[in-house]
Amino acid sequence: MPGTTTDTTAHGSHLRLIWPEWQGAGADMAGRLAPEFPLDVARRGYTVGTTVLGAVLPQHDGPVATVPVPLGDPGGEVRDGVESKAVLTRQLSDALEIIREQDPARITTFGGTCTVSVAPFTSLAARYADDLAVVWIDSHPDVDTGATDYDGYHAMAVSMITGHGDPEMSRLLPATVPADRVALVGLHEWTEDAYQHVGRWGLTSFSPDQLRTSTQPLLDWLASTGCSRLAIHLDVDAVDAKEGALGLGTIPDGLTGAEVNRIARELRGATDVVATTVAEFFPRDVLHVQQVLNGFPLIGG
Repeated sequence: MPGTTTDTTAHGSHLRLIWPEWQGAGADMAGRLAPEFPLDVARRGYTVGTTVLGAVLPQHDGPVATVPVPLGDPGGEVRDGVESKAVLTRQLSDALEIIREQDPARITTFGGTCTVSVAPFTSLAARYADDLAVVWIDSHPDVDTGATDYDGYHAMAVSMITGHGDPEMSRLLPATVPADRVALVGLHEWTEDAYQHVGRWGLTSFSPDQLRTSTQPLLDWLASTGCSRLAIHLDVDAVDAKEGALGLGTIPDGLTGAEVNRIARELRGATDVVATTVAEFFPRDVLHVQQVLNGFPLIGG
């Protein structure tokens, strides 16, 4: 079986999936948005972020599985408009196999780029069929495709989940979620060539200002889907960068941390949350400490 798993589980458990995927962010973008670090450090910053999440968030008393992620660079070429497609396809296949073997009723995922939600959300879509909705909390819509300008796979996650992704990779998925059951929350930054897909595919979106004082518009949308189960994705760049740079990009005027927390808590009160993903954490201070201590006596490197 790919990856490592602890605490072997029975049917219907709550799986914690650790997926330190970094190849989904385009190499050029990583270098441009984190120029203070050597490129190889900047590109792999999401692996450090995944480790930090596991260290600072509450421990899990159920099964924990880790998707194997290579740290080397083979397979970084662009194919079909997707950078590092071969290595990302392998990781997607491995993650789906882990989930099939565990057969969980709930999945919490720590990543990695936004693409780490594709395998758990589509697996739960197969389990719950028409009874699963998705709330995607992110500054960006993540609706790129191989035909849009940006080749980074992390910007294609919603496309994959809604059945509009790369055909070869999509064939691996056990199910998809119709676009009318997906809400983009906190959306306020995009490229025009991808943004057109939001309306064309029938996605619902909420800007930060629409949810500043109340979660009710989102709760009303959720009720309109008729779904009793929900998957929540959080890209930490949805949090206003003026509070602190949590993501690779520093994007101002997003939701505040308190607003994100309030939205998640009220969603939990309104429905059965069966999946949560925390993604795109890029811990600059931790990476800086690593650089300071690189080659330090008795530490190594």
